[in-house]
Amino acid sequence: MPVMAPTFDICIRGTGIVGRTLALLLARERLRVALVPAPAPRSAVATDVRAYALNAASRSLLESLRSWPDAEHATAVKHMQVQGDQDGCVHFDAPPQGVEALAWIVDVPALEERLAQAVRFQPLVEVVDIPVAAPLTVVCEGRASTTRSEFGVHFDVTPYAQHAIATRVRCEHPHAQVARQWFLPQGILAFLPLEGAQGNSVAVVWSVPEERVSALMALPADAFAQELQTASQLALGNIELIAERATWPLQLAKADRWCGAASTNATNGPAARSWVLAGDAAHNVHPLAGQGLNLGLADVAALADVLRTRDYWRSVADLRLLRRYERQRKAALIAMGLATDGLQQLFARPEAPWQALRNWGMKGFEHSGLLKDFVARQAMGMR
Repeated sequence: MPVMAPTFDICIRGTGIVGRTLALLLARERLRVALVPAPAPRSAVATDVRAYALNAASRSLLESLRSWPDAEHATAVKHMQVQGDQDGCVHFDAPPQGVEALAWIVDVPALEERLAQAVRFQPLVEVVDIPVAAPLTVVCEGRASTTRSEFGVHFDVTPYAQHAIATRVRCEHPHAQVARQWFLPQGILAFLPLEGAQGNSVAVVWSVPEERVSALMALPADAFAQELQTASQLALGNIELIAERATWPLQLAKADRWCGAASTNATNGPAARSWVLAGDAAHNVHPLAGQGLNLGLADVAALADVLRTRDYWRSVADLRLLRRYERQRKAALIAMGLATDGLQQLFARPEAPWQALRNWGMKGFEHSGLLKDFVARQAMGMR
């Protein structure tokens, strides 16, 4: 007797953090999920140097899936210091907010391994080599998605004249669980604490003008470390590179449509097939606020919730449901996109009047009380 091929409710294209998280959320709702790896590797760098700042909402989501990394791979940020290019400075602290941490700096390989392990033990999720037929296809392939164009989606990209350079360094002084950021005309530099409360290593994300990228990437490790020491004003003393450097262009981007019918049979009947976007396949923002992955995880949490609470007679391919998700997430993205783009544009201007304006603004924001608290709680994923 022939063995019947498995049938799936949902096909997720992309096995990164966003795709695996969504697969686990949907399997929890008794939906059968096919998980398809993206067609191309993310980077030619041998070791993954990425680290993400995850907020309380993202941590709660991942903990509910038993996929939160161990403490050594998820360093709590107790304080945040943001320094302007003159004397403007903004501080955020966890205790006044009544929270354990402002964010957690999570080692990407450790998080991916926890999610991969959870997927292996989830019988309703199957990793497959090629896309399979399913009522709903969710595209989680990242900013370079090829599937997006297959569905006729226009991805509106506004390039910044900047590239991000990421690496990891060991510092002379412990980081003391402080995330540090410098807004400078020659680039935006972030030091994100790693290796737990007592660590002295940080993940570096340096957004630099595109004309400087080639020269910085070509520098020997010692010379590049010296550039970082100068840009960071020796805040953590001498610096030693402990990882390779990776670079990628920065952009503000969004898809014109986040969902649609995947076939000409576009009714909401049993034969209907639909698609939907999530994560970087739907939107990109500047990394200066550290919100990229938080936005992606909020996408899949919202999508899973819309499917979980649907009427029993509605298919997961029902476009009314998917458009509800699209409206909700597009609205949430507007404020973050405007804020990150505005800050990038403001600090990219080297002229003296712009320097005075932004540092005056930073000083005012530092003493703004309720406004500062509101912004902090929004960034932490709290309402």
